[in-house]
Amino acid sequence: MFILEMLRLDGRGDFVFQETCRGCYGCSFPAEFRCEDCFSTELYCRSCTVERHHENPLHRIKHWKDAFFHDVTLKSLGLRIQLGHPTQERCYNPAACQDFVVLHVNGIHEVSLDFCGCETAQSLTTQLLRIRWFPATVLEPKTAATFKLLRHFHILSFESKVSTFEYWQTLTRLTHNRGVVVIKDRYEALLRMIREWRNTTMLKHFGRGHDPAGTSATEQGSCAILCPACPQPGKNLPEDWESAPPETRWLYALFLAIDANFRLACKNVSSDQMDPGLNCGWAYFVEEQRYKSFLTDVGRCPQEKSTCASHNAVNLAETRNSRGLAATGAGTVDCSRHDFKRPCGVGDLQKGEKYMNMDYLFFSTMQHAGDIAVLNISYDIACQWSTNLWQCMGRYPSTIHLRHHDSKTITFLVPKFHLPTHIEICQITYSHNLLKGMGRTDGEAPERGWANINPVATSTREMGPGSRRDTLDDHFGDFNWKKVTNMGVSLSRKLKAAFPERDQHVHDFEDFNNALKHERPEQVAEWRLAVERWESDSSQKNPFAPTGKPLTQAAVRLSLSQQEAENLEHGMDNSLHEEVSRSVLVSSGMEIEDQQCRLARDLELLGAHPTDLQRTKLQERGNVLRRKIEQWSNVQLLYMPVVARLRASDMPTSRTHSTEEKAHEIELWLPSKVCKQSTDALHQCDATLCQYEWELRRAQAYDALDELRRHLRLRAHLYKFKDTHIRGQRANTRASAIIDKVESNVSVAAARYRRAWAALENLSPALSHTTWKVEFPKLENDDIRGMSQGKLGQSSGNRTLSWIWKARGVASDAPEGETVLNESLRIEWCKSRARAKHWVEEVQLLREEMRRVTAYLSWHAMWWDAQADRRTGLEPAEVEGLRGYAKRQAAVRRDLRYTFLSKWSAMDGIF
Repeated sequence: MFILEMLRLDGRGDFVFQETCRGCYGCSFPAEFRCEDCFSTELYCRSCTVERHHENPLHRIKHWKDAFFHDVTLKSLGLRIQLGHPTQERCYNPAACQDFVVLHVNGIHEVSLDFCGCETAQSLTTQLLRIRWFPATVLEPKTAATFKLLRHFHILSFESKVSTFEYWQTLTRLTHNRGVVVIKDRYEALLRMIREWRNTTMLKHFGRGHDPAGTSATEQGSCAILCPACPQPGKNLPEDWESAPPETRWLYALFLAIDANFRLACKNVSSDQMDPGLNCGWAYFVEEQRYKSFLTDVGRCPQEKSTCASHNAVNLAETRNSRGLAATGAGTVDCSRHDFKRPCGVGDLQKGEKYMNMDYLFFSTMQHAGDIAVLNISYDIACQWSTNLWQCMGRYPSTIHLRHHDSKTITFLVPKFHLPTHIEICQITYSHNLLKGMGRTDGEAPERGWANINPVATSTREMGPGSRRDTLDDHFGDFNWKKVTNMGVSLSRKLKAAFPERDQHVHDFEDFNNALKHERPEQVAEWRLAVERWESDSSQKNPFAPTGKPLTQAAVRLSLSQQEAENLEHGMDNSLHEEVSRSVLVSSGMEIEDQQCRLARDLELLGAHPTDLQRTKLQERGNVLRRKIEQWSNVQLLYMPVVARLRASDMPTSRTHSTEEKAHEIELWLPSKVCKQSTDALHQCDATLCQYEWELRRAQAYDALDELRRHLRLRAHLYKFKDTHIRGQRANTRASAIIDKVESNVSVAAARYRRAWAALENLSPALSHTTWKVEFPKLENDDIRGMSQGKLGQSSGNRTLSWIWKARGVASDAPEGETVLNESLRIEWCKSRARAKHWVEEVQLLREEMRRVTAYLSWHAMWWDAQADRRTGLEPAEVEGLRGYAKRQAAVRRDLRYTFLSKWSAMDGIF
């Protein structure tokens, strides 16, 4: 049906029997012309078609001839467009232009145009602008684009990231898609018009047309869309915010995030002299000339190397390849909580992510932060960047200095996703999860913003420097505006999620705290005082820092290797193999044991009807494992000759080749197994091997407990998230699959601990260790539960904490003693308290941000009201236009405020 109806429109349709035109009374000419853009499909004669299109001169016309429709233009039918006069009124002194080209959303049009040549005529540019055509030049224009086309491309480029070239190709195909008609090339003109349109509309949107001083008085950063939820002095803060007490001052903190994006590179295809920017630092990019002068003056200082982890951003800044590039990327400063680009917070990186580039961007955007007294600054290399920041500022021009920084509370942080790559001291010093006043901020806002801007990089890297900066400025502005219009939804969604999280974490901490207070009240009081002192003065001892060294398998292996190296230096080499020492033998045997367990588990999960591919992969893994065991067993005989007799006695005589022992079932006969089989273990097995396995098994037990606790926390979070947010069969099925995976990981970690415990039990008599069970209790099924869960049948009043949450792997002078347990509980108590506090802070921050958003929109509406009558001495039509635009912008802000309040009022206890 659809195909038939579409084909019907390729004929004359309902007017197939119409012979004469019905466009006007008494018309008897043949009806041969149909407009593709008018609502009706009726056909008219030539003169009526022209008459009907004086007000729609850019419609497309079809001519019925030779039994099909041909493309014709209104120009060929005789239509002339008169400017400077009302429609159908002719000018007595027209200035004709026969080949004027107009770009419209439906294609490229060549029209006959008559400019007004009367004594009172406006300039050619003004005449075009008043009919909403944007001229490609102000000197004898021959090309224009309609406002509708420019608006269409503007929004389309924001949403789809389409390039100007792709849009031009679209227009040419809409005009003629057959390839036989040569279309006049207006691509360069379209580039120029779009760039001027971006700049002009930006200045219009920020009230520069209402300023009596004109656009020349535009200040740096004044055309950036500000974050309404961030503290803006004089716009959305209470009158007494500067005198707020210390316990509430954190609510007025400004959260900033610094990052670099190396996908936003720019090829060296032009220069600032040939392609200057139009924005001149008015929006997000810093003013280029001042920026480059600054870099030239301070660029002779060498880049300092990282003393933390090997950060490529720092150490490789000098070596990043910049051949053929004018900029290797862009650095930005964002609002960390709401992902807004900051005014004058974006700049090009000439060669990597150098400190001086990021310094300038940070200090530049801080000139637009007012007198905010509390700053939380997140940067993935903050531990290095912040070290000499204030000393470097002293060498920079005074115009970008951060005023009164000594009297401000400034906290440097590392984004949560980047933090695990730092050394341990950085992880507890720069953590959003531990420091007071952070709420649930993660510091990763710039990373989320790159997903929006990265698709533009493919086209902007080919632009000249000025065009690229103007284009990116425009995209940053649109991204900020979309964030503003979505504030009602985003903040309410965050607050709805924060309420149950706050209640749950506060409840969990209270349970944990009450259980510990009952057992050790004096120590809990000491922990509380210590963490409160550290929160008020960061120079105090960090309560989250462990005093001992964590015991892990990797750490034990390193210690054993170092011990063997020391023996070699003193000429004591007890190794029986040139490549495999005693410690390597035991540690590699334990690794093979882990591989056996994983293979056995995968075989159990294979199912009743596995595919050939699944069976092949598992068989190949088994073959590789068998070869490893054979090679390891050959070396084992050198150190443990007794194993040969034990293997022979353990092998059933009835086993044939067809019933060969599976790789995951082969007994390895580690020292712990030998000790279990023999009453005189030390005569059967080397005491050094037993001691090595003892130390490695202790570390294995600690690793397994850490893994078990981590998966139990994840399991509790997933169950809570599923109950709160997941709806529908499909979503529940996927969520259940993820939870099943975590449950499997819990079982694996528990089995690993039990293997280590069993080995320790076998080794302890031979090594005369009698108190080890205090350090490693036996893991029962009832012990495997979350921190807030009690044993089966326990009520909330008598709930007890499982021992797994009280144990921690710390190597100290008395590892089995109270010191280890006390430190473990202190760190876990501090972390539990921090989690609860941060969710409470998040709710408070979100409420304050909602209040700030409504206050900012009220202020902005009043600001636009004040712009309406700033300019004087204008014509009535211009005055009315200025007032109309200002009033409409004020109404938009009031509508947003009303919409947000309506949405938030449905949530109890917001304000």
